[in-house]
Parts: sequence; structure tokens; C-alpha cells
Amino acid sequence: MPWKLASLGTVLAVAMLAGCTTTSESAKGPVAAEAGSGRCDATAAEFTLGKKASPQLLEEARTRSGSQSARILRPNDMITLEYRSDRLNLNTDANLVINRVNCG
Repeated sequence: MPWKLASLGTVLAVAMLAGCTTTSESAKGPVAAEAGSGRCDATAAEFTLGKKASPQLLEEARTRSGSQSARILRPNDMITLEYRSDRLNLNTDANLVINRVNCG
């Protein structure tokens, strides 16, 4: 009886681990995320520093940075703190003048 349970346990473990392997077909092409990944590049949006925030400027900065999303953050805005590599943040002062550009 113990041999049957040990054999059954081994078969189940092998079956579970078989699902974790990759096939040669899925490993053929490059990762799709590399081209047009939507990953944020904050340096491309630094042209906004010192300018007054506007929806048009936000969209232009988002496009130039390659981000999927963007937001304007005022000094007392409540924000979520999760990090998103595809989001551009334009931080402003009380007069809506952009003083910091970062991703996340």
C-alpha cells in the first residue's frame, strides 16, 4: 500500500510540474512587450517642466514618453501608491506649473 501511494504521489507531482514547462513553439518569437510595450520613459516628457498643466500637454507628454496612461498630480491630491511602469506622472505646484516628471 505505501508503494502505491508513493507512486501516485510521484505521478501527481510530475503531472503538476509538466504544466510549468514551456514548449519550443511558445519560445520561438521575441517577447511582444519589447516593441511598443507602453513602458514609460520620463526623460522624454521633461519638456513639460515649468509649463502649466493642461489636458493637451498631458496627452502630448504621454505620447512622447510611450506611456499607456498619464495623470496630473497636484500638491494635495490623494493618490494610489501602486507602481505602474506604463503610467506617466506630472507633478505640479499649487499654480499647476509642472515641477516634476516621473513614471509609476
